[in-house]
Amino acid sequence: MSGSGKYDESAVREIIARVNRIPVWPLSGLALAVIGMGYFFTFYDITDIGFAMPAIDAQFHLGSSLSLFIALSVGLIGYGIGSYLIGTLADMYGRFRAMILTMALTAIGSFGDALSINVPMLAAFRFITGLGLGADLNLVSSYLAEFAPPSQRGRLSVLTFLVGILGQAITPFVALYLVPTFYDGWRYLFVIGGIIAVIALALRFELPESPRWLAARAHRIEEAKRILERLEANAMRKVGKLPEPRPDLVIIEEPKFPTLYLFRKPYVYRLLLLIVMWFLWYIGNYGFLGDSATLLTIAGFTISSSILYLAIGAVGYPVGAVVMLLTVDKVERKLLVFIDTVVWFIGLTLFALKLTPTIIAGSFLASMALGMYLQVAYTYTAENFPTRARSSGFALTDGIGHVGGAFGALFLPVLVLSHSFFVGFEFIAITGLLAGILALLGPRSTGRTLESVSA
Repeated sequence: MSGSGKYDESAVREIIARVNRIPVWPLSGLALAVIGMGYFFTFYDITDIGFAMPAIDAQFHLGSSLSLFIALSVGLIGYGIGSYLIGTLADMYGRFRAMILTMALTAIGSFGDALSINVPMLAAFRFITGLGLGADLNLVSSYLAEFAPPSQRGRLSVLTFLVGILGQAITPFVALYLVPTFYDGWRYLFVIGGIIAVIALALRFELPESPRWLAARAHRIEEAKRILERLEANAMRKVGKLPEPRPDLVIIEEPKFPTLYLFRKPYVYRLLLLIVMWFLWYIGNYGFLGDSATLLTIAGFTISSSILYLAIGAVGYPVGAVVMLLTVDKVERKLLVFIDTVVWFIGLTLFALKLTPTIIAGSFLASMALGMYLQVAYTYTAENFPTRARSSGFALTDGIGHVGGAFGALFLPVLVLSHSFFVGFEFIAITGLLAGILALLGPRSTGRTLESVSA
């Protein structure tokens, strides 16, 4: 019956119940690393463009406004478009296919960035890179949430994120060696990113499709069962006998075009709340990552000193991720998001004082806050939406939220130059804290099944 194309509600309930009863990560440790490589590339690319732009600016003779636009805005436009379009495709045609597409796009974009010989070419490939990056960040969070057990969803998400955040931690040191040393050092930065993307692309072919997603497709019920049998066998090797499934507790989603789910209660409220939360957060996120090195230079520090101070501070990224690894499934996630933004506020306030010791300490705390906030907030965002629209919901909140990133990257230098260094960085400290306050208004999610959170 399920294989004939007719929607079999009982079969769907049974599959989701069997997924929910698995108490451990049902895939290999290598699968977590492969998922984490997507994050690695994402954060590597987000960081490398900020360090590459001074050299690109000098070689292409860009004005400061055009330089910032190409560095951040073009990529962010692609990010928002790619996140929604490919996220919607993932809800309609599967997580696996979409994750292959996104990593292929990021590889093409990164190698194209490295080969760019003029401004239009660079802008075009930054847009392509953005298409892949925005969608991949969305898909990785959704994919991981659909495989991880409720009691470990946060910790497993942070584990993969820890692999990824290393990209943000090591990029300043790679840039410190390449950009000042070689005329084409900025190109080498992008080539390294492209190589990482190709490796991640090859490894992703070993990942299975999400049984939760397959269960919602009548003609793929049998495929869902086959994958689920493998997952259950893996889990039983780790913990022995599994609990009995409880299909009576499963909430079934009626078939609709993914985005339509998001404009009915309670999702429309969550959509608006999370859009504003991400908008406020990304103002400071991209302002700090994209502008700090340049603004420190304008403030009188050398390029090498500016990169060095930020590189030392970047040690905070994995430190923050480790802190979350120890707390993410023990403390309610929305509360953790708020605590993270308090650390961000303190760090940026210290950074704004513009003294060498406070710049290093502030950079460390701000980086630590980024390492704490991002994966917890990504996980929390994915948990807020139903399986049929999880990627679409994440895409709209995170994609539209990235408009705040473009605004912050362009507005922060204006504030610094028209008022002061302190005013500019204190502004992004405050917007980050406001994002944390908004998170407190969302639903609880720690330790709950995806269906109960999104109901």
